[in-house]
Amino acid sequence: MEDQRPDSEALLRSIRRAEAKPAGKLKIFFGYAAGVGKTYAMLEAAHQAQKAGADVVAGYIEPHTRPETMALLEGLEQLPRKVVPYKGIELKEFDLDAALLRRPQLLLVDELAHTNAPGCRHVKRFQDVQELLRAGINVYTTVNVQHLESLNDVVASITGVTVAERIPDQVFDSADQVEVVDLEPADLLERLRDGKVYQGAQASRAMGHFFTEKNLAALREIALRRTADRLERVPGPDSAPRPKAGEHILICLSGAPSNAKVIRTAARMAEAFHGAFTALFVEPPDFPDQSEEERAKLRANLRLAEELGARITTVYGDDPAFQIAEYARVGGVSKIVLGRSPQKKGLLAGGKNLVDRLGELAPDLDIYIIPDQAAGRRRPPRSHLPRERFSWADLLKTLAILALCTAVGYGFMGLGFTTANVIMVYILGVLGISMVTGGRAYSLLASLLSVLIFNFFFTHPYFTLMSDPSYVATFGVMFIVALLSSSLTTRIKRQAAQSAHKAYRTEVLLETSQKLQKAEGARAILTVTATQLGKLMERDLLLYPVEEGEALGEPLVFPISGESDMADCLAPEERAVAEWVLKNNKHAGATTNTLPSAQCLYLAVRGADQVLAVAGVSIQPDRKPDAFEKNLMVAILDECGLALEKESMVRAKQAVEEQARQEALRANLLRAISHDLRTPLTSISGNAGILMESGDSLKEDTKRRLYTSIYDDSMWLINLVENLLSITRMENGAMKLNIQPELLEEVFGEALAHLDRAAARHTIAAQLDDDLLMADMDARLVVQVVINIVDNAVQYTPEGSRITLSAHRMGELVQVEIADDGPGITDGAKDKLFDMFYTVDNVRGDGRRSLGLGLALCKSIVTAHGGSIWVEDQPPHGAKFCFTLRASEVNAYE
Repeated sequence: MEDQRPDSEALLRSIRRAEAKPAGKLKIFFGYAAGVGKTYAMLEAAHQAQKAGADVVAGYIEPHTRPETMALLEGLEQLPRKVVPYKGIELKEFDLDAALLRRPQLLLVDELAHTNAPGCRHVKRFQDVQELLRAGINVYTTVNVQHLESLNDVVASITGVTVAERIPDQVFDSADQVEVVDLEPADLLERLRDGKVYQGAQASRAMGHFFTEKNLAALREIALRRTADRLERVPGPDSAPRPKAGEHILICLSGAPSNAKVIRTAARMAEAFHGAFTALFVEPPDFPDQSEEERAKLRANLRLAEELGARITTVYGDDPAFQIAEYARVGGVSKIVLGRSPQKKGLLAGGKNLVDRLGELAPDLDIYIIPDQAAGRRRPPRSHLPRERFSWADLLKTLAILALCTAVGYGFMGLGFTTANVIMVYILGVLGISMVTGGRAYSLLASLLSVLIFNFFFTHPYFTLMSDPSYVATFGVMFIVALLSSSLTTRIKRQAAQSAHKAYRTEVLLETSQKLQKAEGARAILTVTATQLGKLMERDLLLYPVEEGEALGEPLVFPISGESDMADCLAPEERAVAEWVLKNNKHAGATTNTLPSAQCLYLAVRGADQVLAVAGVSIQPDRKPDAFEKNLMVAILDECGLALEKESMVRAKQAVEEQARQEALRANLLRAISHDLRTPLTSISGNAGILMESGDSLKEDTKRRLYTSIYDDSMWLINLVENLLSITRMENGAMKLNIQPELLEEVFGEALAHLDRAAARHTIAAQLDDDLLMADMDARLVVQVVINIVDNAVQYTPEGSRITLSAHRMGELVQVEIADDGPGITDGAKDKLFDMFYTVDNVRGDGRRSLGLGLALCKSIVTAHGGSIWVEDQPPHGAKFCFTLRASEVNAYE
């Protein structure tokens, strides 16, 4: 069967083309209620665009029962809808993948605030539209004013209907164009009565509730005002960013249902005042014990605050008023928006609520109280007191400490101490119980029991309870002191635990920054990141590096323990989510609104303008991360992104420097050989011309001298070209070594057989104590090393000098030595002798000089073999060149 999978190279090219395209343009047709004609206006605009030559496709049009609207679909290409099975029925949704594959110039997508069926890539349709825009597709869409997040409470207060499908205001404000589709409320009601909006009973029900003339007039005013506000919120392409007015709006996050209204109100205030917007969460001591339902409500409110542009901050403590006032003072908050606190009832009604305490602690702040119409119908909020869990161990500790206090009390009485000293013993015991037990209940129980025990054992008449009224005041004071002391001790202990938790998180973040700065290489950076995330989150992790071709590499897996099974996280469908994150530079997976059915939460590790890696965090259904854990994850991944980008910049800089060095090498080679090639070539051509013109009349010795000169010049040129080619290959890294065990005797013999003819005027000998001495080498290159060093000795020593080649073993190395008895080398020249283009001030009589490449080539070859090369003095005079190679063993049976 023929493989139908798409070609990976073609897919990569299409992705790059999509990424190279500019973002698409978004136009919203905006109305104040259903039936004003948004879809009709959108289809009319689509026909106009089609007439102008645009490629227009209807991606999804809501199947209205409005003949005039549906008639406008004629002449427009329509994408088939995606069928999604759900609970035994089939739902028809917008097919995002088909739209991306078709890639028209303009796409029509109705009902921007629609919630997609489970199983679609995104939870909300506006996310589908955002992906279309990133792909470079222009989109027309429709939305009503009641679907804007910040206006949801305002619309609900007017109409009595809370709309569930909403979009963030940022989506509306970021649109390139918003066209208001307006209709008089009376005309809309007339259309409703004529059955042009809803049919039958649905129309009657709508006119009795939502569609009243008063409601429609108010919604129309809100829609027009919101459109005008958008023009002020969104600066033009050439205008400067709008400056902040110095206002800083603060709200407090909680899981209360009324908190959403507080957030929306504060967001509108921040926009009106052009100020900063912060959402503060005061994490109480019992936060880890809260139910999943309470955490889900808090996460929903936190997501709402993020969508409305709030900056999320967390503080720790069991006194919300004090923590809020301190943060407001430090953070420069000017206004606080709070929900109405329920009034206390009963004997303790005199206690001050949150608003009153904030007014005392922060008198300079403007405090706005948002009424909640449903507050009277709800139960009062749960107290911040932590849930008490019974523990036999804590109960035994309580009883044991009280028994010890009783024994000490009897000892004091026996020594003649007064009962006041015994009271102090019990108060000290209550403090100890507060420190060693894990709940307030044991401190309260200890305070009560200490009074009763003291009364029973140490007051007259003994072994009776409350028999002497004169001790009632003493008992009362003792109970209050013990209770207050235990409460303070318990609070300090909880605050210490919170401080330790916060300090641990801070330490992990600081340690992450320090380790990332020291990590070298992308893999080391990703390993450090995974290790630090594992410390902080205690979850299984995997990291996908992004390779040079901008594709995901093989994942690096980091299980939290050896028993972790991460097979589900490595499934192909999970990798597809990571690839979507790479392509779209957005978070996706579990706990998000994009591909939420995934096993992991996938986060982009971002650089300045691209995704450098993708992190996957395993999410258990019963242990979802809260938003504050996500913020910590994002903080660490941002640090990782900076480190990866720095590593990439270092590699790019090294590549540029290497290229510059190669260019400098070429330039130096050209400058060096431009003159030196001319002399031997001129000599060759001159001698050859003499031989051609008057060869017959020349004497034999003259001919031989000319032939010899031509030969010498040719050999000099051959050696020069060989060195040039070799040094270029070594510098470019193109030369591959063929390492084999070789006999040093054969290497010396091969090198001596290829020496320059001038070597005959010197005495050259090879001395080996061990004829079977072998070393691992590329013989062809090492022969070149020996030839270059011997030729160098021939050039710089007088005729008749002795040159000796020797080698001996030194442990795991073989040291090769080439010594001469010439004038030697000065100390200043020794340091530069192996540098490229360095030559000693010694000009040959024939006018040719060395380019300074031979010894530089020797150093490159020896270094490539893992050895070292140097020069030293040869007593009593002369120089000795030494280099090392790795020794190899001789098999005597071969």
